[in-house]
This record gives sequence, structure tokens and C-alpha cells, in this order.
Amino acid sequence: MYAPAALLFLILCWRVLRERRRFSNAVLLGLTALCALVAWLFQLISSGTASGTVVAGVLLAVGGLGILLLTGLLFSNGLRMVRKEGRSPTNLLSLMAALCAVALIALLIAAAVVRTPVMLGVGAAALGLACYVSFLFLSFLTYAFLYGRLQVRRKADYVVVLGSGLSGGSKVPPLLAGRLDRAREVHTRLTGRGHSPVLITSGGQGPDEDLPESHAMADYLTDRGFPGELIEREDKSTTTEENLRYSKAIMEKGNPGYRCVVVTNNYHAFRAALTARRLGIRGQVVGAPTARYFWPNATIREFAAVLVAYKRTNAAICLLFVAAGVLVWALR
Repeated sequence: MYAPAALLFLILCWRVLRERRRFSNAVLLGLTALCALVAWLFQLISSGTASGTVVAGVLLAVGGLGILLLTGLLFSNGLRMVRKEGRSPTNLLSLMAALCAVALIALLIAAAVVRTPVMLGVGAAALGLACYVSFLFLSFLTYAFLYGRLQVRRKADYVVVLGSGLSGGSKVPPLLAGRLDRAREVHTRLTGRGHSPVLITSGGQGPDEDLPESHAMADYLTDRGFPGELIEREDKSTTTEENLRYSKAIMEKGNPGYRCVVVTNNYHAFRAALTARRLGIRGQVVGAPTARYFWPNATIREFAAVLVAYKRTNAAICLLFVAAGVLVWALR
């Protein structure tokens, strides 16, 4: 019963050793865990013992309570984000996720009570879509956590720090300061191995900023004793992809055979790694700590961006769930 899980785990290990910056690795990890869980539950139920049935029931109950608890936590976090960060659409994601969970629960209860063909079809499609998105999210969350803890053991010629916006038009905010402090730690560790890499601060000037982000980032580092001659500024980018693309051009010009370490926040590290791989950048991504209240909303935003990046595949699978709902409606 556990053979599929074992086979998937071996494939996952092989793919991680070859290239850890793949979203398919996250999917393989999720499938491995799902196959192992299904095998375990089947073993418990088929054992015919009372204890097996009880354990299986407890697991299902814990799963249901976990969904309710998660919904409550998302509501609480959403309200806190609004109080601390404002009502911009990106700050409302955790609150919107909680509302979607409540709407789904209400829809499923209504479908079970009313039991009309239309309600059953809509409920089946909604449940399938919710399970699919939840599976991808848990896979993304778990693998992103593991990716952030994989060590970067090779020497690097560059350390690239991704910008995240300035406060007051010229000041480095705490979020960006965390990235810069983490970059200094990485640079110090690499220097201790006998090689002193160049540190690239990456970020252009926004419409509400008095100077390019990269210049403010460089000033932050030099004010704290970092050698200015080891800093290079990339001051044209406005997005993560441009951060990486323009930094890549600088690295290739200075050293065509370069290796690098990219520094961002922990919630952003895996998506940045996916983008770096797509752009052909030779290096891994490490993350800096993020305030706890900011992390859930930011993680949901990162996950949504990954879904959009694979929109064709996700749209095709979602259409299959919609078709399944239509089939349930037609058969009723």
C-alpha cells in the first residue's frame, strides 16, 4: 500500500538533487504525503479493529476542526493586516481567503440540505476546486518551508539583494532592512570561505520615491560599515523579474561563469527561485525573517502569483472539476 508513496519520494529526492527550484517538486511532495496518508487510513479501516476505526475518525475530525481554526486565524490576520498596513487589495488576501472558506462551507451545507440537481452539481464542482487549490497550497507551503532551509554550500561570486520599496520616499523600511541584514550575513559566510563576492543591490526608482531603491539600500549597508567598493547598484528594475533579469546582465558582464546567492524575504524565496530558474540564473535563493502578522497574507499572495504563472495548466484542471459538477447535475 505504501509503494506509490515510496516511489514518489524517491523521484522527489532525485529531482531535488538535480534542480531544487521546481514547482513540480512541491507537487511531488504533496502527492507523496497524500499517498502515504491514504495508505495509512486504508490500513487502519481495513484492519477491522475498533481502534483503527476510531483513529481514522479522529483524524477526519481533526481535519475538520483544523479547517475551522484556520478560517478563524485567517479572519484575525486579515483584520490585523487592515489595521497595520491599510486596505489595499493585496492586504485583504487573508481576509478574502477566510470569506471564501465560509462561503464554501455554507454552500456544501446548503447542497446537502436542499439536494437539488443544480445545488449538488455546484457543490461538487466547488468542493473539487477547493480540494485542488488546498492541495496545491499545502504542497507549496511545505516545500517552500523546506526550500528555505536547504543550505547553499557552493562558493558564490555575487550576492543579489532584491528591493521591496522605500518608506517616505527615501528610507529603508524594516522589511527591506531584514533582507539587507541577511545579505550581510551571507556575504560574511562566503567571505569566510576565502572568496569575497560582490553585493548587488537591485531596485529602481518608483514614482513616489526620491531616489532608486538600490542607492538607498547601498547607503544602508555602507552606513553600517559594509565596504562600498564591494557594492554594485542595479537601478532600473521595478519588479522581481526585472530585479533578477537586470542583475543577471551585470553578473554575466562581470563574470560569465558566475555563481550567485539571491536574498529576499522567506515568504518570497521559493517564488523568486522559480523565476530565477526560468531566467537561467545560476544560483539559489535564501530568505530573511518576516514579521509574523505579515507572513500569512504575503504567503497567499505568493501562492496566487505561482498559480497565475502556471495559468494554463491550472485552468485546464479547474475546467475538469467544473465539467464533473455539470456531470453530477446531469445525472441527478
